[in-house]
Amino acid sequence: MSKESEDFSTEIVQSSVENSFSVKVRPRLPDFLSSVNLKYVKLGYGYLINHRLYLLLVPLLFSALFAHIGKFTLEDLYNKYELTEALFILGLMCLMLYLLVHSTPRSTYVLDFACFRPPNQYKVSKAEFIELARKSGNFSDAALEFQARVLKKSGIGNETYMPKGIFRPSYLTSLNDGREEVSMVIFGAIKDLLAATKVKAKDIKILVVNCGILNTTPSISSMIVNHFKLRHDIQTFNLGGMGCAAGIIAIDLAKDLLDAYPNSYALVVSTESVSYSWYTGNDTDMLIPNCFFRMGAAAIMLSNFRFDRWRAKYELKQLVRTHKGVDNRSFKSIHQREDSEGKKGLSISKDIIEIGGHALKANITTLGPLMLPVSEQLHFFTNLLFKKNKTKPHIPDYKLAFEHVCILATSKKVLDEIQKNLELTEEYMEASRKTLERFGNTSSSSIWYELAYLEFNSRINKGDRICQIAFGSGFKCNSVVWKSLRNVKRPNKSPWIEDE
Repeated sequence: MSKESEDFSTEIVQSSVENSFSVKVRPRLPDFLSSVNLKYVKLGYGYLINHRLYLLLVPLLFSALFAHIGKFTLEDLYNKYELTEALFILGLMCLMLYLLVHSTPRSTYVLDFACFRPPNQYKVSKAEFIELARKSGNFSDAALEFQARVLKKSGIGNETYMPKGIFRPSYLTSLNDGREEVSMVIFGAIKDLLAATKVKAKDIKILVVNCGILNTTPSISSMIVNHFKLRHDIQTFNLGGMGCAAGIIAIDLAKDLLDAYPNSYALVVSTESVSYSWYTGNDTDMLIPNCFFRMGAAAIMLSNFRFDRWRAKYELKQLVRTHKGVDNRSFKSIHQREDSEGKKGLSISKDIIEIGGHALKANITTLGPLMLPVSEQLHFFTNLLFKKNKTKPHIPDYKLAFEHVCILATSKKVLDEIQKNLELTEEYMEASRKTLERFGNTSSSSIWYELAYLEFNSRINKGDRICQIAFGSGFKCNSVVWKSLRNVKRPNKSPWIEDE
């Protein structure tokens, strides 16, 4: 067994043994400082070459061409060429300018985004959670005790939001409850987004929705088309079963679609249904999601109109996706199953922290060459080439690549381990910790609540780079990097603006 596999959390081992729960050990994240997989470094530089080769060669060619053309004047055209020849030369120059502009890859911009905050009637404190769960009669005393202990150490506060109907006696998941919850959160987020961007519903050409557990017929994307009366030729996509990492996958898909449809708006909606993923049994590995998942949704408006750069908030710089599904242990680490009584729920493996750590390690190793300063990359390669066998390789300082980091608000322990291994300061972790405390784990939309927190506190300045990192079943780790195009002022509407 590797050293990483043996590095367990003593506190959780003891607690599990004392209470005889089935989840007995919690491996820590792998030590990022102990090794570097060159496969992922090579992959990162492959991305770098593919993205930058065009940007390096094309400007050089056109610069040389225009330097030569620049020697000509209108007087030269008049004196040296016939009218037809002069018009031909002018037309050729206009054609070349057109080709330059339209062959340059279009940027993808975030015009704005919105996160939904449910009404106060859905607030549930940790004590109320346990009391409602006890009154429901769905859980044994051991299961209630387990959930209370998990909540105590979760990092979740007392003002998160849950559909209280799930605490009904003998509750069974139903499509009606799932649709009702999802309709409230996504329609609310989209309504706020359309008001903020002033984009008309009929002008949206692309719609991408992700929701892991709830997949209805008609789809959630069709529900949105029907509710907001979107155009009849809209390109709609509905992503399901991809977990908390699906929000970044939706961004990636929307970007590819925008590349195929120039001068378009793309609406991305990320959510999860708590009522449809709620588990009413007593298996401890399936009770963990009950303790962390909360209501929420985010809507993001993307654009590839060139002139939208002047009103957009962010520009997409890099997006890296890592999938560890080829490994059976990773593949089975988060999966939906039925317990011995036939009750459905999400099962979380005891190895989830270690598995997530390996996926994160692979992802950021690939992302590093795309974002780190050249000096830091040279330091890394110099150390790698000339280091002694017994010395640890130099691990790049990822704080030099980003001004802000939004890590999926999974749990306090996961955030602690990531902070330790990436050597991040409390300032970098603040948005993730505050989001976990205030809203809980809202799944794929969590990283947008974190960005909303940074905006609310006026942390985003022009030129800042924001890295969003999310994990999900499969097992997947995805990251996306945005660059701020302006100083972002505190928005008038935000989930972080408390009711007076």
